[in-house]
Amino acid sequence: MHERQLEILRAIVDEYVATQEPVGSKAIAERHGLGVSPATIRNDMAILEDAGLITQPHTSAGRIPTNGGYRLFVDRIAQIKPLSSGERRAIENFMSGAVAPDEIAQRAVRLLAQITQQVAIVQLPDQERVVLSGTANLARSHHESAAELFPILEALEEQVVLLKLLAGAGSSINVTIGSEQVLANLQSTSVVSMGAGLGAVGILGPTRMDYSGSMGAVHAVARYISEFFDSEGR
Repeated sequence: MHERQLEILRAIVDEYVATQEPVGSKAIAERHGLGVSPATIRNDMAILEDAGLITQPHTSAGRIPTNGGYRLFVDRIAQIKPLSSGERRAIENFMSGAVAPDEIAQRAVRLLAQITQQVAIVQLPDQERVVLSGTANLARSHHESAAELFPILEALEEQVVLLKLLAGAGSSINVTIGSEQVLANLQSTSVVSMGAGLGAVGILGPTRMDYSGSMGAVHAVARYISEFFDSEGR
């Protein structure tokens, strides 16, 4: 795929995440400095649409990413957004007072839910139990009706479901997007996860989440938890 088309896909993802509105060629031309006309951008958008990476939700609207578009974005375009020095200090200060594993988990999920504005999930090392925080964030970030949101919230009440969501977590960031989710009830969501020592950390949110920021936050919290358990010899 042409580099410019990848940049247009990046622009569509960034704009849609920020505005939650379909993205048109004029907005991309004005705000993303690609150096080409809206007509050229429209031609490239048609190629992206034919490739199944973006779609047009209404006849006169702009485009939004598909699950395949988000996957290509995460695999080839997205970069982990580094936390600022202030954000890193906030994590250290918030987590540093905890001494027990359960307290680490509780602080980590609250902090991660606050940073990402998504649902945060933490599994402690050697435990078949997951701590959850931030379900209200999911209700705020989803456009779906209460009837459509209820199955997602119901699924998140099951420990076995939460454990499955973190099953792909390893030493690097793992992202599961939309239809890649095993459970049908969760296929309007994405999960960003990473191993934390012998446990795992993750967030769940809508597919239009800020992937770069979420990946950065999950990475930072997972690293902190891993260092805590390494230093404690757990």
